[in-house]
Amino acid sequence: MSADLTVGYAAMLEQFHPTEAVELAAHAEQHGFSGTMAADHFQPWVPQQGQSSFVWNVLTALGERTSGDLGPGVTAPTFRWHPAMVAQASATLAAMYPGRHWLGLGSGEALNEHVVAGYWPEAPERINRMFEAIDVIKKLFAASLAGKDVKHSGQFYKMESTRLWTMPPVPPEILVATAGPITAKRAGKHADGLITVGAPLEKISMLFGKFDDGVRESGRDPQDMPKVLQVHLSWAPTDEEAMANAMREWPNGGMKFPKADIRSPHDFEQMAKLVRPEDFEGRMVISSDPDAHRAAIQKYVDLGFDRIYLHNVGRNQREWIEVFGRDVLPQLVR
Repeated sequence: MSADLTVGYAAMLEQFHPTEAVELAAHAEQHGFSGTMAADHFQPWVPQQGQSSFVWNVLTALGERTSGDLGPGVTAPTFRWHPAMVAQASATLAAMYPGRHWLGLGSGEALNEHVVAGYWPEAPERINRMFEAIDVIKKLFAASLAGKDVKHSGQFYKMESTRLWTMPPVPPEILVATAGPITAKRAGKHADGLITVGAPLEKISMLFGKFDDGVRESGRDPQDMPKVLQVHLSWAPTDEEAMANAMREWPNGGMKFPKADIRSPHDFEQMAKLVRPEDFEGRMVISSDPDAHRAAIQKYVDLGFDRIYLHNVGRNQREWIEVFGRDVLPQLVR
């Protein structure tokens, strides 16, 4: 694996008890994975997944147990959280583990955000809220580093004069997660990098183009901005087991419709009954052949991703980490 490409581990806090998730991330690091992206969920997608721990606690434990990069993939600084709280959580992590923490932000999903019983708006408002939240977070980072207080009064958020008293020397980079072209362009203007999930290559290529346009408009160089990918996959010793794992543990990967408005794991469970093996086609590689996975990941590398985080959807994490650490990671080339 070349120096300027890193492949990390996606810790699924929806599937594993936090203690186990931390152990698995440490195991992944020992087998060549570069760091950990951990999910910020209040509930699992489907009840079968069975867990949903608090991402910031887990990231802190990872900071102590591992030496790679770590960040939430992704947190919504908008509904369950006031952006100032996300800024404080992130700044503290970066102060404790200098140079290792990045802040992954998204516009949120009802599954996690509706639990505080706020109004759940349509996508354009959710995205506007996210960008205003980013503005608040960046203001706080900049003012706090300068030893000044700052305040904010916007369409969605208010913050009275304050600063973050615990700051790292360099604020964490802010990566915005999106699969939409308009948001990608805004992310290029206002954030430090892009996160997206596995999708058809031409779609990602178009996203990159929009993101790069936004970066140029902000007077920066797209070459300096990390492009981060999360890939869901299913590997097991046989194709049959790999498919069974996908159907049982990650049926949401076969749901070909927007999921951001669905509120309950029990609703997803009903929808999961409609998912068929062929629904994963083109959305997720399901195979016992490490080389099939390597070839698919390599295509993303060739497209220009700098950092990739892999999530194997089955419970067979240790075996998968060892096989990929040996047969897949070393073969990926930039």
